[in-house]
Amino acid sequence: MPEPTPNPFRAGMRRSRAPEPATLVIFGATGDLSRRKLLPAVFGLWQDGLLGSAFNIVGVGRQEMTDEQFRDYALEALKTSKETDAILPGSLEKFRELLYYEFGDFDKDDVYDRVGTQLDEAENAHGGRKNAVFYLSTPPSLFEPISNGLGRLKLQDQSEGWRRIIIEKPFGTTLETARHLNDAIHGVWDESQVYRIDHYLGKETVQNLMAIRFGNAIFEPIWNRSYVDHVQITAAEDLGLEGRAGYYEEAGILRDMLQNHLMQLFTLVAMEPPVAFDEGAIRDEKVKVLRAVKPIPKEQVAASAVRGQYGPGTLAGERVPGYREEPGVKPGSSTPTYVAVKFEIENWRWQGVPFFIRTGKRLPKKVTEIAVVFKKPPLGLFPGGLERNVLAFRIQPDEGVSLKFSSKTPGQENQLREVTMDFRYDAFGAGLESPYSRLVLDAMLGDATLFPREDEVDHAWQLVTGMLEAWDGQDAPEFPNYAAGSWGPEAADALMGPDRRWRRL
Repeated sequence: MPEPTPNPFRAGMRRSRAPEPATLVIFGATGDLSRRKLLPAVFGLWQDGLLGSAFNIVGVGRQEMTDEQFRDYALEALKTSKETDAILPGSLEKFRELLYYEFGDFDKDDVYDRVGTQLDEAENAHGGRKNAVFYLSTPPSLFEPISNGLGRLKLQDQSEGWRRIIIEKPFGTTLETARHLNDAIHGVWDESQVYRIDHYLGKETVQNLMAIRFGNAIFEPIWNRSYVDHVQITAAEDLGLEGRAGYYEEAGILRDMLQNHLMQLFTLVAMEPPVAFDEGAIRDEKVKVLRAVKPIPKEQVAASAVRGQYGPGTLAGERVPGYREEPGVKPGSSTPTYVAVKFEIENWRWQGVPFFIRTGKRLPKKVTEIAVVFKKPPLGLFPGGLERNVLAFRIQPDEGVSLKFSSKTPGQENQLREVTMDFRYDAFGAGLESPYSRLVLDAMLGDATLFPREDEVDHAWQLVTGMLEAWDGQDAPEFPNYAAGSWGPEAADALMGPDRRWRRL
């Protein structure tokens, strides 16, 4: 049998970094995120040998449970989650030995005291320092109480080992609450210890956006107002609420998607080249973008943004209910499930180039894409209309990059036709790792490059505040204004202006 041919794309893919001995403390360890995403991601890292031999997990929750029961729970989660890597023989049994559990009331000190004891015992087992990452995979209302509890027991103190805290989104519900939370967190932790996680930044294609921009010479010279007509960022979901009405009625699409995930993608497209590929330089450039965005005050929201809510419709050949018919949604709810917004950046590079961002639920398919749409050629030498070149980054699914351009068709006539050069990540011959894997490992290594900084979060909230003020609690007589299975309200098409249209994905 012939030897398989090595895939040249996979050369050099092995990671060289490994964290110091540490304990991962997961608050909310029995919650949905932990079960479906976090535990499988950590297991994958451990099974690949990326966490070292001196590593353990302490799950913390309010649910009473023994170590053995938690181990059974975690292994069942690994067996049933779609995110779990292929399990090697004997791996689950060895991973089980790394798991411990503590439970209690997060408002009281007992539980934090027992977590401290776990770190002491881990120190003895590791023979090293008491390094720890505290992952807050809990409802947002518990972020401040848990941070304060850890602070009361001095578990943030780094005299015996480094200590870091990972905080899930949403980070606040308004600009004021985000600032309050930041102040409360900083009352315990130094900013260098805080890792605000946005899993979009752990996706390979998102990181590849920087690699393609700054690792090649051909794109950056045309990445500006002279050549780019506009930029479109789309995050479409085909799902409805999936039982999350309680959360979604409060959050809506702005807090759930726009203020965090899409603002991060926006800054990565628009930022200037950093002076170095490190956390300080990259986050500085992202903040500069947010500071340069033209504000959209409450009075101007109608001219720059469109909100929507889905009604009944057809998706994948099946009838689906409207938002107001979903279980748990208030009758006459004005919660938006769709938003499209035009941002303008007032700096030298992007003056006059609009950035259109849209996201919504119950759209025709699940797809996230960044499309840089270039200007048309200045002169039409060939028959037919002139088309714009498009460089598209597919974040999900089918992660990759494509470039659309015009080419002559075979034959005697000079007829042009749009063609596409396509790169897909599966060319590397390896499955993409979970974004949580990348981000958890980065936090354990002390690399905060892919985690939003305090001022990023603050500026992102500032940019959506006008929309929140215009829409929150206000009647929406036009709702529902798009059918489930369509691409959103017609008003979103008008937002693009003449001679532009949303991409049909």
